[in-house]
Amino acid sequence: MHGSFLVRNCWLVPFFPLAGAVAAAIGGKRLGASAHIPVVIGIGLAFLVSLGLLGAAGADSTTVLFDWMNAGGLRVPVEFRVDGLSTMMLSMVTFVATLVAVFAVGYMAGDPAYPRFFACVGLFVFMMTGLVLSNNYVLTYVFWEGVGVCSYLLIGFWYAKPAAAAAAKKAFLVNRVGDFGFAIAIFWLWTVANNHDLSYSVVLDPANLKLIRPEAIFGISLLLLWAATAKSAQVPLYVWLPDAMEGPTPVSALIHAATMVTAGVYLIARSMPMISSDPRVLAIISLVGGITAALAAAIAITQTDLKRVMAYSTVSQLGYMFMALGAGVGSVAQLAVVAAMFHLFTHAFFKALLFLSSGSVMHAMGGVIDMRKFGGLRRKLPVTCATFAVGGLALAGVFPFAGFWSKDEILAALKLASEVSGGAEGTGWGWVYGLVYWVAVVTAGLTALYTGRAFFLTFFGPERLPTAEDLAAAGHGSHDDAHTNEHGHGHDDAHGHDTHIGHESPLIMTFPLVALATCAVGVGLLFGPTGIFEGHLEHTLGFENLGHAEHGTDWNSILIGTFAALFGLALSYPLFALPSRIPSILATRLGMLYRASLNKFYIDEIYAAVIVAPLSFLAQLSKFADVYIVDGLVRLIAKLPRALSRSALAPYQNGLIQFYAAAGVLGLAALLAILLLI
Repeated sequence: MHGSFLVRNCWLVPFFPLAGAVAAAIGGKRLGASAHIPVVIGIGLAFLVSLGLLGAAGADSTTVLFDWMNAGGLRVPVEFRVDGLSTMMLSMVTFVATLVAVFAVGYMAGDPAYPRFFACVGLFVFMMTGLVLSNNYVLTYVFWEGVGVCSYLLIGFWYAKPAAAAAAKKAFLVNRVGDFGFAIAIFWLWTVANNHDLSYSVVLDPANLKLIRPEAIFGISLLLLWAATAKSAQVPLYVWLPDAMEGPTPVSALIHAATMVTAGVYLIARSMPMISSDPRVLAIISLVGGITAALAAAIAITQTDLKRVMAYSTVSQLGYMFMALGAGVGSVAQLAVVAAMFHLFTHAFFKALLFLSSGSVMHAMGGVIDMRKFGGLRRKLPVTCATFAVGGLALAGVFPFAGFWSKDEILAALKLASEVSGGAEGTGWGWVYGLVYWVAVVTAGLTALYTGRAFFLTFFGPERLPTAEDLAAAGHGSHDDAHTNEHGHGHDDAHGHDTHIGHESPLIMTFPLVALATCAVGVGLLFGPTGIFEGHLEHTLGFENLGHAEHGTDWNSILIGTFAALFGLALSYPLFALPSRIPSILATRLGMLYRASLNKFYIDEIYAAVIVAPLSFLAQLSKFADVYIVDGLVRLIAKLPRALSRSALAPYQNGLIQFYAAAGVLGLAALLAILLLI
């Protein structure tokens, strides 16, 4: 009874954050510094309802609120689905969002647009939870677009800062490219779905899938992948995510750890009953993930901005999830989905922790985030240091931290996919999974190396704080991520530094760090080897129709993955924790390769030359044609009657009454003559 009641009222999960957002927006001026209260309470209540729904997921139920669209043979109800996948996502999203909102109370304190920030956060959580609950591709698309709009508002929150405004536009436009693919996929699905019903329960039904031609499944699946590459920042549409670090750090932790960037992974996982029927699409998904993971890790290893290191790390880890989803061939399908979603689940905790820890460092450094400008902070920021270390070990995949369990499950899925594709179930793509497997192993080593580098450069070595010049260059005292006097952080001391610089963050900010660090340690142990996570996902729509085979523990992959992680960490210590000339020597010796990594392999420049410049030229050409050809032609046509009237008729309008009378008589005579002749 309790479970049925919660399923019928699952709409409360998106409703509570929306109510909080509306309250913060309407009562912002009156609430002032308390504008966060309705939003934090709303997201917290959504988390409590999500916890209750976890126990009701076995019902795999839906609830219809009302018909949003019912015309022309297209019926789109506002229908929410409660199953294993949706409840797992809901609980993770709302839990992390609650902690991020609490952290933001301290981080955003004093910001003149404080109510607007929390209103946008509440609206964003509403959109994301609605996306996860939707039981219809069209409704999912609506919330998908809503998430994109909210991300634009949050990334560009400090819109007066040119870099933030540009980053917001870039994120919005790149995601629109992906959304176009999603829209085409929906149009195509409408033509092949039974009774044009675009609900997941109809589209993904085995009976309906048998009626769809293989070519259509291949095309629709590729279009869904196209959409997912934008939202989940995969090659070639990943370029928006690193620039999005211009937004406030809580935004980075929210969007780039547990919510928006996971939407693409979620869409592929939700559609797996259809996508897994075409081995070609699966191989492409895995390849895209492998290329993305390796490319982003290779860029992260040379970046000096701590938040950008975490941003490229997010891109790389999302690549791991795509590698796993693409491994869902034949009897490996269930394992692949579980591995991908388990890594999505664990990644949300330790990456949110790393982003918030980076924000804590930024807060203590007066907005400076360049790791070359500070160091040796472990004594000044003990809580931040300890929690960052926990998040880093989880990201590197060290036992027994959360990332260890999910990363090794992905390696196992890739290895099995290689064996299955080249064996009895031979799809001919075994070599792809074999290649991607070793890409994943190498990327694991790179992940540990750049994680260790970021940790040691920040917290080890001689203690260094930003200079006055560094603070000025970071915009200290301006309306940006520096969190200075304008944001309510004390007054300058005798040395020109704010009183909070060089000090640990307040409890309102360190408490979420400790909570997330606890999860980064415990969720892997609790949900991984116990089989709880896999057992929960079994109650997902279409999961039982995915291929499944018994498989034992792959100790070889575990040992290889662990060795790669430990090797990367061990290598990072002498290079970055101790005084060493080796990094500068390597940078000189590697030359072009080092500069390519430091400059992000010039991908943005290539995009600017190949895509942006031609489109800008086309836009200017269109402007010229519009202004000087189209508008000129219209103006010319408008001038012709005026010119004709002046040259041909104006002479007869001379003002002489005798002339008018004579012309009238002559005209009348002419008419009479015509009538007589007729």
